Amino acid sequence: MTVTHFQDVPLAAREHEWDGDAADKGVRGWTDAADEPTPAYRDLHVGYDADNANSFTSYKLLIADVVDGRLKAVPHAIFAAAVVVQGGRSGLDVPHEELGRIRGHLKRYYDKLDDIPPWE
Repeated sequence: MTVTHFQDVPLAAREHEWDGDAADKGVRGWTDAADEPTPAYRDLHVGYDADNANSFTSYKLLIADVVDGRLKAVPHAIFAAAVVVQGGRSGLDVPHEELGRIRGHLKRYYDKLDDIPPWE
């Protein structure tokens, strides 16, 4: 898995609900990724399979949604991604050396939330 660069997307309200399928549809529209993933679509995920970058299924750990017409990082998406990184929901099949980079990416959002990631 290739870990994306931190984008510092503004945060949605902490109580904003997370619906991953609906968020994916909104993000595809926002990033002009109707037919295939775009770089902007890629950057709203924590990681992706670079060998299959043209497939939507290659993108993992979406953390953003379009909220009130603006792109936002959703706290509950960040928390859900952390659960997966910790092995929940069948975990994440990535090389061990990538796990630290994934955690580092998510930690930056935890810092913005003034919160502590579950692995600390």
